[in-house]
Amino acid sequence: PHRTELYEDAPSACWPIVYSPDYNITFMGLEKLHPFDAGKWGKVINFLKEEKLIADDLIVQAREATDEDLLVVHTRRYLNKLKWSFVVATITEIPPVAFLPNFVVQRKVLKPLRTQTGGTIMAGKLAVDRGWAINVGGGFHHCSSDKGGGFCAYADITLAIKFLFERVQGVSNVTIIDLDAHQGNGHERDFMDDHRVYIMDAYNRYIYPGDGFAKRAIKRKVELEWGTEDTEYLQKVHTHVEGALNELKPDIIVYNAGTDILDGDPLGGLAISPQGIVKRDEVVFKAARSRRIPILMVTSGGYQKRTARIIADSILNLHNLGLIDKELAASGAENPKVEQMIRDSAKDLTNLS
Repeated sequence: PHRTELYEDAPSACWPIVYSPDYNITFMGLEKLHPFDAGKWGKVINFLKEEKLIADDLIVQAREATDEDLLVVHTRRYLNKLKWSFVVATITEIPPVAFLPNFVVQRKVLKPLRTQTGGTIMAGKLAVDRGWAINVGGGFHHCSSDKGGGFCAYADITLAIKFLFERVQGVSNVTIIDLDAHQGNGHERDFMDDHRVYIMDAYNRYIYPGDGFAKRAIKRKVELEWGTEDTEYLQKVHTHVEGALNELKPDIIVYNAGTDILDGDPLGGLAISPQGIVKRDEVVFKAARSRRIPILMVTSGGYQKRTARIIADSILNLHNLGLIDKELAASGAENPKVEQMIRDSAKDLTNLS
């Protein structure tokens, strides 16, 4: 495989939480034209710092995915299309982007999305090494190898999985648990005929993208009605996550944790409370931890001002419950590297005595 900086080892003192200030889209108020809080990723990090969970030097700095990295999944033809500002305007749903010179679009819109994509790829390897990882951005589940849409310009979930298959020994099947309010048609199209990838997707059945073709790739389809509330939602998530993991024990879970299921989201059409979202993430992490399956979480959609606080609260809750930890969260996760480290430290102790 090509050389990539994305798979260099992260400092062991860091939490496997991936972020870069470059994630945030800030540009002459342009970001305000989308119902999207384009600085939500930075806000999540600020809340976690305020709560003293992390500090700047304790998180893994995301690096931008290069063209060569992106070509692991994307066609050259697709990447060339992004050199047209109107194409990017259509994909990001920010119409005025069409009138900007492309070098500005590359720097102000696409570079943040490429950096988040690099973050997801990095988090894939971190999750295998540490038992868990969270990319504070990413989750662009509407983008496939040759088509973007719904604010998703790069297929970061597909990329992270392809990187794992190609570069990490012992990863031969993956389960995607997609709990964003929208159907994850991008990764579904990319893995349509790939039996190594098991997809569970729970989404509002009436909203974008309604991609009937992509639905054929979903092994566990949970189609939700308008205005679904906490009790029904959490019961379904619990039942189907357990069911999916009992059906097939993957080598890693990719968890697309969209917060656009929040009550009042202008696009999601569901009615889940902030506490319901925190509980949902807990259900997924508990299922992964109890089976010792590494888990990679990406934050995906979520378009309200209060979203960042909820994501931060969820991460704090996972930590308070001991489901994520700075030291090997999965100490004893069935991971040869981890097992070896445990054996080595035991050996050092015996040698000392």
